[in-house]
Amino acid sequence: MSKSIIQTNDAPEAIGTYSQAVKAGSTVYLSGQIPLVPSTMEIVSEDFEAQAVQVFENIQAVVKAAGGNMSNLVKVNIFLTDLGQFAKVNEVMARYFKQPYPARAAVQVSALPKAVQIEIDGVMVLPE
Repeated sequence: MSKSIIQTNDAPEAIGTYSQAVKAGSTVYLSGQIPLVPSTMEIVSEDFEAQAVQVFENIQAVVKAAGGNMSNLVKVNIFLTDLGQFAKVNEVMARYFKQPYPARAAVQVSALPKAVQIEIDGVMVLPE
């Protein structure tokens, strides 16, 4: 099985010892994305909805760089600093996915990098 690194300038560059995504066979493992604007590497806004949209835009950029689209995502993990934002996450997520939706977990955590409110990672399977 081959392994390749996925990298795009359309998503924030890795700010640590990781890759934006790794493709192993037809499966792509996406690292967590936070609401950084790729061109500035600054947080998009303090507004939760703006942060959620930026995270999905970043995920979408990595998915595209890997040769897929959002419908190829089979699992997403959503990390929130306030689970009270769960309904807003569903609203934003509905802009990026159509049925059948990917499997998903959404959990509240005490803190995220750069004090953001949301981080998302995922797993994608590309068509053979």
